[in-house]
Amino acid sequence: MGLTSNKVLALAVVLAVLLFAGTVWYWPRLAHRNWRAVTGRVGLLFATQLMVFASVGLGANQAFGFYAGWADLFGQENEQGVVVDHGASGASGGPLRVIDTRQVAVPGGARTQDGGEVQQVDIVGRTTHIASPAFVYLPPEYFQPQYRTRTFPAAVVLTGYPGTAEALIKGLHYPQTAHELAKNGRMQPMILVMMRPTVAPPRDTECVDVPGGPQTETFFAKDLPDAVAAHYRVGRRPGSWGVIGDSTGGYCALKLAMHHPDAYAAGAGLSPYYKAPIDPTTGDLFHGNDDLRNRADLFWCLKHLPAPDTSLLVTSSKAGEKDYRSTVRFIQQVQARKLTRISSIILDSGGHNFNTWRREIPAALQWLSGRLSDR
Repeated sequence: MGLTSNKVLALAVVLAVLLFAGTVWYWPRLAHRNWRAVTGRVGLLFATQLMVFASVGLGANQAFGFYAGWADLFGQENEQGVVVDHGASGASGGPLRVIDTRQVAVPGGARTQDGGEVQQVDIVGRTTHIASPAFVYLPPEYFQPQYRTRTFPAAVVLTGYPGTAEALIKGLHYPQTAHELAKNGRMQPMILVMMRPTVAPPRDTECVDVPGGPQTETFFAKDLPDAVAAHYRVGRRPGSWGVIGDSTGGYCALKLAMHHPDAYAAGAGLSPYYKAPIDPTTGDLFHGNDDLRNRADLFWCLKHLPAPDTSLLVTSSKAGEKDYRSTVRFIQQVQARKLTRISSIILDSGGHNFNTWRREIPAALQWLSGRLSDR
């Protein structure tokens, strides 16, 4: 049974309840001061607390999608895998391969012309040779005969770290939200490419081109749009592409839009930060390269680089987000740049979590849609 299985969570909860009941029942019998009674009390307390923490941890992982499996949890998810490339016609040689399809959890989702479709894909970068899984949401219009020659705008959707792409569907409900907004005429139909920024697990590369390591920024700026455009009917102009993400994904979204306005016309950061951290999960990202270090600091970019012709959206909350003051300062500094446009969603309260981001995603998708074209 997998880490995200409901059966695993249910089993952990049942064991925690049984151990708690057993502790209450047997405690009077273990009230003696001999070594056997003490050992029994310690064992029951330890086992009960272990299962309670396991239940809470599994439940939190189900809700927030921190880890995809046991290997991911224990840091063993480090194999890039072997990708067999297929073109749009199914012949080998393309950078994107569809490996599974699923319905969208919306009314009428059994029919692609009514509910659209989510495709699970493998993507390999032609220039960076980075291989990464993703989920692609195709709106209902993609399958409708009257739109068979139409191209669609596309948005890359990024999780935080460690995060799982599955959480963007089950936890943050991106396909369902996009479907509902388009159905109500609040946004245009868009293709969503949902994935995590962790393309070299378990390392957190912070969307940086690491010297001698994963060229993550180049993958997202060039390889990913090229791979998707080679397989799906998406617009190929910069104005057809946007990027949105939360936490680490939010930082990456802003950086990609600022560094590559020729690739992304708009970037939305939900609860982002503005400078790549260096910690045990990232390792040495820059290897003494001051230019790379500076470019990973968005405040430095605003001060020292030409203003990019792109649109940015940032979100935060006055209570619950530690980066609120940084977000206000970022907004003020972007406002001073002539070409770069800035918008914001500021909540009165909301923590760094899925519930907060679900409150922001509808408005953020609507904003993103208004800044992208389908050509």
